[in-house]
Amino acid sequence: MWYEVIKQLESENQDYVLVTVLGTRGSTPRDCGTKMIVSRTKSYATIGGGHLEFKAIEQARKLLTEPQSQQKFEHFPLGAKLGQCCGGQATILFESFIKTSIDIMLFGAGHVGKALVSILAGLPCRVHWVDSREHEFPDNLASNISRIVSDSPSDEVRIMPENAYYVIMTHNHPLDFAISEAILKRNDAHYIGLIGSKTKWKRFQMRFEHKGYTSELYSSIRCPLGHSDVPGKLPSEVAVAVAGEIISLYHQQQPNQPIQQGVDWKHLKRLTANSMNLPLSETQDL
Repeated sequence: MWYEVIKQLESENQDYVLVTVLGTRGSTPRDCGTKMIVSRTKSYATIGGGHLEFKAIEQARKLLTEPQSQQKFEHFPLGAKLGQCCGGQATILFESFIKTSIDIMLFGAGHVGKALVSILAGLPCRVHWVDSREHEFPDNLASNISRIVSDSPSDEVRIMPENAYYVIMTHNHPLDFAISEAILKRNDAHYIGLIGSKTKWKRFQMRFEHKGYTSELYSSIRCPLGHSDVPGKLPSEVAVAVAGEIISLYHQQQPNQPIQQGVDWKHLKRLTANSMNLPLSETQDL
């Protein structure tokens, strides 16, 4: 069933479009209320096949190229516009669901790491939580948190997509440096946060310069990390400061909301008139 497909796509964090036959007139391949799902690579269920379904999938894929979720109506005269022999009319509702989640790799399952994960679990993000100490991970994790037990945490950087967020808070300074260096070598991070004092960061800067890294490259690391206006050294206080910085950054990535959202009522009125074969003036009371 279509709702089971949606559940699966949601669990996989995939974008998709729900296509619904909203209204019909005359002979059409499927009845009003029929649905199908279109993802970036597949389609599920059917609204009757033929040219109508081909055009519906084409329109759905166009919506999947947009940066945000939206709704759109299209009216299809099957005979005149699509050349289908049934000759009726169908009005289709397209509802796109675009994921806005970000990828975060968190290094360190200590007290601060645990506190931070409890906040990130409720945010639109995928968290790849890395530590060599398997016993430090909680038994139960939220669905958007994946545990990675690794003897070489810095090697795990390679699995991340471009523009990922990295938060480094391990129990070992040399390991923090190795992870930081692995991220800098990729040179495609959106955010790098390193836990530590100003003294620690000065030492790291000296090591980066000794290894030939330019200040333009390593200055992208935030150390100390987190919002400076959130004071406190308790794990929960540090976690709030870091989460606040991440939230601020990913909201800056989001496109501006348009003044008009959803379907314009005048467009809906025209579609209603078309589907019912009514003059536009007769839809004023609808």
